[in-house]
Parts: sequence; structure tokens; C-alpha cells
Amino acid sequence: MRHAAGGPAEAVGEERAGPGSSAGLNCVGIVIRLPESLSRELERWRASFGDPLAAVVPPHITLVTGTDTDDWERAREHVRSVARRGRPFSLRLRGTGTFRPVTPVVYLNIAEGWDECVRLHRMLQSGPLASDLEFAYHPHLTVAHDVTDAGMDYAMSVLGDYDAAFRVESIGLFEHDVTGLWTLREELTLGGNGPEDN
Repeated sequence: MRHAAGGPAEAVGEERAGPGSSAGLNCVGIVIRLPESLSRELERWRASFGDPLAAVVPPHITLVTGTDTDDWERAREHVRSVARRGRPFSLRLRGTGTFRPVTPVVYLNIAEGWDECVRLHRMLQSGPLASDLEFAYHPHLTVAHDVTDAGMDYAMSVLGDYDAAFRVESIGLFEHDVTGLWTLREELTLGGNGPEDN
């Protein structure tokens, strides 16, 4: 699965070094992906709000936004280790929130599974992936980004009573590659021994 630049981080327009680049850096992103039917439903909603990323950034919950590393193998082993220590959990999306006026984003709230997301984030954003974040981590699922005020208001309203739940069994490890795309490198089972068999 490939995603446009900004995939897990949705930081569109920010160029990062990919594998084999002269900078010698790789960019890591780690997300919770949604079940296919729920993903398609939320993708349609996002498109209806006029979001240009709807077709190229599948709905997801970011655990680690784009983080540079100069040692991909060490970073990957760190993510695998965290996944092995993690446990599957239930996650419920309910109602909307927004980061306006700081950032033009409307999102679905994490009503159940918040603590588990924060715990995973803290474990992942350590060791080889430790970095200073501009904002405190706030688990959410973006449904409108960089759209008109009317589009954001509509998203807030129409999804205000949205309620859906699913089981989180794995996390996706993505790499920002030389083409400027986010590429899924591994899907790691929580509590498992390694990458999920696909």
C-alpha cells in the first residue's frame, strides 16, 4: 500500500530524505489502520468535505508522526519490540473535535482506546525514535484537513453523532521513500512475534 507524501503525518509539502539519499536518513511513521469497510466509509465522508487528501491518505490513527532515523534497522527492531510488548485493544470513534484555530483539522474523537494509543505512542517515541514534538500527542482520526471553514463546520456537524468501534490487532510501520510516498513496510501484530502474515 502506498500513500502520498504526508501519509501518517499529513504534513503535506514537507520533503524528507528517503532510503539511499545523500542525507542518509529515513523517515518513519507508525499508524493504526482501520478495517477496510470502515476505512472506505470514512474516506467517502472525507471526500464529501472537499478534502484533497481523501483519495490518497487512507483513514488512520497516527501513533508516531514522520520521524527521521539514520539507522532504519535499529528503528524497525524497536517498533517490532514495542509491538511484541503491546496487546490488542478495543477502539471506539465517537463524535467530532477540532484543532482550529491552531490547525485546520476536524477529527473523530477516540472515546475508547485513548490510553492504549498514548501508551503505544510513548513506547514507540523513545530510543531510536525519540524526538521533540511541536504539540503534545493527541490520538484522533482526521476527517477534514485544510478544507474551507464551511467544509470543516459541515464535518463537525454531520459526524457529530458518529459512533463506530473496532479491534486494534496490529500497527503499521511506514517509510517515507525517495519517491515522496509513504510505503507500508510491515504490519506488526500486537503481542505477536513479528510481522503479520499477509
